[in-house]
Amino acid sequence: MKALFVSCTLKKSPEPSNTETLGRVVAESLQDRGVEVEHVRLVDHDVPPGVVTDLGEGDGWPAIHDKLLESQILVVLTPTWVGRPSSIAQRMLERMDAMLSETTDDGTPVAYNRVAGVVVTGNEDGAHHVISEISGGLVDIGYTIPGQAWVYWNQGPGPGPDYVQTGHGHEWARSTAQLMAHNLHAVATALAERPVPSPSS
Repeated sequence: MKALFVSCTLKKSPEPSNTETLGRVVAESLQDRGVEVEHVRLVDHDVPPGVVTDLGEGDGWPAIHDKLLESQILVVLTPTWVGRPSSIAQRMLERMDAMLSETTDDGTPVAYNRVAGVVVTGNEDGAHHVISEISGGLVDIGYTIPGQAWVYWNQGPGPGPDYVQTGHGHEWARSTAQLMAHNLHAVATALAERPVPSPSS
């Protein structure tokens, strides 16, 4: 089983990402269950705006699209900016929109029988709104969202230190991240054993 972690931080590598730091807790817990994990930081790739899978020469999205189709688990990581997902996360969902019309050989939508979850960090609240926006988009595309397939951390109202600069709330975030990994793996395993059939079957 494979999991793809798509980071929608605004920071280019090698700058550290708070959201990726929390995401690693989920990744390690999945690896403990035998899941192969791959990480992609979207801002490091040339992904222009659009709603098709391949925009032609220089488009970095098709290679990421291939990784999505190789993975049974998708974890989207995004910071909270002005109470919303990052612009990179919105770009990702727009490019994934093309998957709505893509099917396997038997007519099953390509996102069916795959699960997804969300990791969010930010100095202020709004995490539940961000989780809802990302999860809602992924459900539209065809992903299954297990119960409690998210984890977040925020400092509280007003500006303040980042996740990596404080121990505030880390114990709760860690246990929630581990539960998220458990639920993602359990539902992905169930779908692998009994997949949703093609609508035409």
